[in-house]
Amino acid sequence: MALIQAIVLGLVQGLTEFIPISSSAHLVIIPWVFNWKNPALTSLTFDVSLHLGTLAALLVFFASDWVRLIRAGFLSVWERKIGRDNGRRMAWFLVIGSIPGAFAGFLFESKIEDLFHAKSIHSSSMIAMAVIIALLGAALFLAERLAKHTREMEGVSFKDAVLIGLAQALAIFPGVSRSGSTITAGLALGLKRETAARFSFLLSAPIIAGAGLKSVIEIAKNVYNGAVAKTEIVLFIIGFIAAAVSGYFCIKFLLRFLQKNSTNIFSYYRWALAILIVAVVLLRR
Repeated sequence: MALIQAIVLGLVQGLTEFIPISSSAHLVIIPWVFNWKNPALTSLTFDVSLHLGTLAALLVFFASDWVRLIRAGFLSVWERKIGRDNGRRMAWFLVIGSIPGAFAGFLFESKIEDLFHAKSIHSSSMIAMAVIIALLGAALFLAERLAKHTREMEGVSFKDAVLIGLAQALAIFPGVSRSGSTITAGLALGLKRETAARFSFLLSAPIIAGAGLKSVIEIAKNVYNGAVAKTEIVLFIIGFIAAAVSGYFCIKFLLRFLQKNSTNIFSYYRWALAILIVAVVLLRR
C-alpha cells in the first residue's frame, strides 16, 4: 500500500508542480483526505524527493536552454559584459528573480513546515490553505482577463524578473503554487501565456535546486546514521521517478496548451478545490 501511495503522490507532484494549482497543497490534501498515516510519505524527506523529481524534469526538458544560459552567464562574468545579448540578460534575470524566494525560504520555511508537515494537521490550517488557494485563483483569473498578453521572452525586463521573483517568494505558503504565483505575475505584466509559463519554469529551477541540495545533505546524514530505514529509501526513489516522468510530460502539455487556451480552467479548479477542503473540514467536525 505504501508503494502505491508513493507512486500516486509522485504522479500528483509532477502534474501539479507546473500546472498552477499548487503541488504543496495537493501533497498535504491527499494524505489528509484519504487519512494516509505512513510517516515516511508525509515527511519532509519524501517531499524533497518529489521536488527533486520535478527538478530533474526541468533540467531534462530545458537541457538546451540551460546549456545556453549557463554558458552565457559565465561569459558575461569572464568578459565583464552583458550588453544586449538576450542569453546573458536572461541568465542574470533568473539569478535576480531567485533571490526573493531564497530569502523567504531561509526566514520562514521551518515555520511553514511545522504547520503542514506535522503528524496531525489542524483544521484551521486547512481552512487557511483553502482561502489561499481561492485567492490565488482569483488573482490568476484577473490577470488573464485584464492584461494584454503580447510580450515574448525577448521582452522580459529587469523589472519583470524582480516582480515575478517576488511573486515566487509567496510560494512558500501551501496553496499559493510556485507556478501559479509566477505565471499570474507574468500574465499581469503582459507576457504571453506560454512565455509566462516558460519563464516561470526556468525561474523555479534555482530555488528547487538550492532547497534540494540543502535537504539532500541532511538526508544523507540521516541515512548514514541509520535514522532512515531502507524501506523508506525505496519509497523516496519511487516517488522521485514518478514525479520526474509525470513532470516532464506535464511541462510539455502545458506549454502547448497555453499556446491556444486561457488559464481560466485552473482558476475554476482552484475554487472547486477550496470548496472541497472547507466541506471536508466541516464534515469531520
